[in-house]
Amino acid sequence: MKMKKLLSLLLALTLIISLAACGGSGSSESTGAAPAAEGSEDENAVAINKEAFDSLIASGPVADDAAISASQWASKVKEAGVLRVGAVRTSFLFSQLDETDNGIRGFDAGLFQMLARYILGDESKYEITQVDSSTRESVLQNDQVDAVFATYSITPDRQKVISFAGPYYTSKQAVMIKAGNTEITGVDSLAGKTVATQSGSTGPDILAEFAPDAIIQEFETDSEARVAVEQGRADAYVTDYTLILNAIVKNPDAYEIAGETFGPEDNYGIGLPLDSDGVAFVNDFLKKIEEDGTWGQLWKVSLGDRTGIDTVPDAPAIE
Repeated sequence: MKMKKLLSLLLALTLIISLAACGGSGSSESTGAAPAAEGSEDENAVAINKEAFDSLIASGPVADDAAISASQWASKVKEAGVLRVGAVRTSFLFSQLDETDNGIRGFDAGLFQMLARYILGDESKYEITQVDSSTRESVLQNDQVDAVFATYSITPDRQKVISFAGPYYTSKQAVMIKAGNTEITGVDSLAGKTVATQSGSTGPDILAEFAPDAIIQEFETDSEARVAVEQGRADAYVTDYTLILNAIVKNPDAYEIAGETFGPEDNYGIGLPLDSDGVAFVNDFLKKIEEDGTWGQLWKVSLGDRTGIDTVPDAPAIE
């Protein structure tokens, strides 16, 4: 797909989402398997403006002592002196490790670094436990992390075992195909096709509803599912639009989006321990950065500037 065509497609899809409501160097990596191999990054991929990102995070708000002491969750983080985060490091637009300086940048990464600053006065005071779609609940239930930032969809089943702050972002589902595939034109053309999706994600249920005649093949990680499409072991990959956007912006000549986004609105939340009073605390934080314009600036530096999209979507209403 040529870059001009790609950007036009991304603009159209992002407007749909907008109408729908849309470590620092001090970080450390712990647990989690190494990411699976994936396609090489295209030379056209637009890197994040590191200086702009780091400057924005360093200017984020800091909570006063009264706000922290009123929350058991925040007080625990404050006493520990570090925010333990469940996150990924391979999401190009949302949470990507830069091996040149060991920084992690992107939309989700910006949020957890600003939250670390909000509680601890220092955006570098976080530690990452790498998660995937099948481990996000367990790391919270086992007290391995204080919060999970990982394009984490809010669902009723998940709300039975953990709590969510937010939502802080809204998306839908999309169909990713190998560049040049003309047989698949959207979700309505998946019957009889082998379709990859992530186990533990909302993908299998979405496919059962919108493409019941597809042959579903589940993979543990996003990169494994994409490699299956690249190698022809799967005809398409159905997952959250933003994950596909990550892949296309990083490898614009490898993948395409077939058809329009579909399915219910997919609200991303920040995972917290079940019934934690951290929900109210983190929601207050989100409201602050939405109201003062920081949320929009983070969206622009992490996504908009890198996809050629000028219109910043409205932040979703905090539940």
